Amino acid sequence: MEMRTIATTPFDDQRPGTSGLRKTVSRFRQPNYLENFVQAVFDTVPTLKGGTLVVGGDGRFYNREACQTILRMAAANGIGKVLVGRDGLLSTPAASVLIRKYQTQGGLILSASHNPGGPDGDFGIKFNTANGGPAPESLTEAIYARSKSLTEYRLFDHPDIPLYEAGLFTIGTTQIEVIDPVNDYAELMEELFDFDAIRELFIGGFRMRFDAMHAITGPYAHEILERRLGAPIGTVIRGEPLPDFGGHHPDPNLAHATELVAELYSEHGPDFGAASDGDGDRNMILGHQFFVTPSDSLALILANAELVPGYRGKVRGVARSMPTSGAADKVAETLGLECFETPTGWKFFGNLLDAGRISFCGEESFGSSSDHIREKDGLWAVLFWLNILAERQQSVAEIVKQHWAEYGRSYYTRHDYEAIDLAAAQGLMTHLEAQLPDLVGKTLAGARVAYADNFSYTDPVDGSVSKNQGLRIGFEDGSRIIYRLSGTGTVGATLRLYIEKYEADPAQQNQDTQQALAPLIQLALELAELPQRTGRDMPTVIT
Repeated sequence: MEMRTIATTPFDDQRPGTSGLRKTVSRFRQPNYLENFVQAVFDTVPTLKGGTLVVGGDGRFYNREACQTILRMAAANGIGKVLVGRDGLLSTPAASVLIRKYQTQGGLILSASHNPGGPDGDFGIKFNTANGGPAPESLTEAIYARSKSLTEYRLFDHPDIPLYEAGLFTIGTTQIEVIDPVNDYAELMEELFDFDAIRELFIGGFRMRFDAMHAITGPYAHEILERRLGAPIGTVIRGEPLPDFGGHHPDPNLAHATELVAELYSEHGPDFGAASDGDGDRNMILGHQFFVTPSDSLALILANAELVPGYRGKVRGVARSMPTSGAADKVAETLGLECFETPTGWKFFGNLLDAGRISFCGEESFGSSSDHIREKDGLWAVLFWLNILAERQQSVAEIVKQHWAEYGRSYYTRHDYEAIDLAAAQGLMTHLEAQLPDLVGKTLAGARVAYADNFSYTDPVDGSVSKNQGLRIGFEDGSRIIYRLSGTGTVGATLRLYIEKYEADPAQQNQDTQQALAPLIQLALELAELPQRTGRDMPTVIT
């Protein structure tokens, strides 16, 4: 066993995106590609030397090999200790729990979240800082800058660590501790939620289905839902993490969790359904024949927080990403709480959480969480809903419709155009932005335009400014059209189109969402010349 210094040359495409570095598996498996990025992280974060690092991922193809490489490199770079999940597994929220609980200096999370897996799929890696959250842009830019000047990386020649069993191992002077990936997370959930009340819910005949999508949340859901809460065996489906997610797309939405949706919409379907994604940070919530939008879910969590022991009497403010509907804003206004609108990307919530300004945060892309960690947390959201259902003893549909009657309904949809030509997508955005100054004051689709801009965010904690975060067209009646190029894809560009319309009248709150938004959707397509510029007549996914 010896430490080796290996000569390398930089890659020009290692700038982290919204959630770390995501590329195809074939790109990551190129010689030195993963090693270069990891070395850039170690060189840029000096506190890791002599400190503790958390490592783990969602179990997708290349996860175990990447873990072994990182362990060898951590030892060669003087990391004092590494906590690694058994079998190389850790959900993203569980990794955040570990970083915060054991006060480590950060973590490397191996995941491409909801992107497909397998040899022909995607892989990803991101660095989370000592607060448990994704690295801020200032740090990811520094890591990228270092990656462009690398000439060598360091690692130990050492046999693979037996990740299949918990235990202590060493590489050089670095201690490697293989830990149960579920236990610390499950214990925190027991502290936050009323497990006794939820157990009574299941004892009373409440029926639930949780789709783990053959992704990381399976072991967590089996332990918490079926073992600790007493849900019947079989409540969790597709619970074994697989390298290719069983050949499916691990994205918990109406388009990809089709088996779950079909069961919940059947005549005698369960009372409650939920799903989580590749790395366990996203969630979809369903009632019997009823879909809860992520925007509404965040608003309902905020409105019912006093029912949950871990938040009773402790709720401060709320933050949402800019494309997320304003449903939570209405609740915050009623409760007298601060409400913040941030760019897309969980890292933008970190400063607000650390400063104690907010208790809850969420994004329209099926992510929500609280100040218990610094990541979105899919299973946490499911448990929050179970706690609400146990306390209110109503159906999901009844709870949501009562909420709309009190706060108003935000009709909301997202249309994704995936893998479109990058130049065409950029041309569309340039064409659209040039029109924005002339739209203010005009009446379009029956409503007057109040503002039209490229969203810019000034962080209220540290004063940092993030520009070019999405094109917005807002109307005086509260309706909005938003266009955004997503940073989570690996092929071409993903254009996201968000449409929102607020309706305060309960008599008008039971329309079909796409029909209610049809005039605004048509306007959005025409303003952007979307079909002509992209060659797409229909979105890839509608949520």
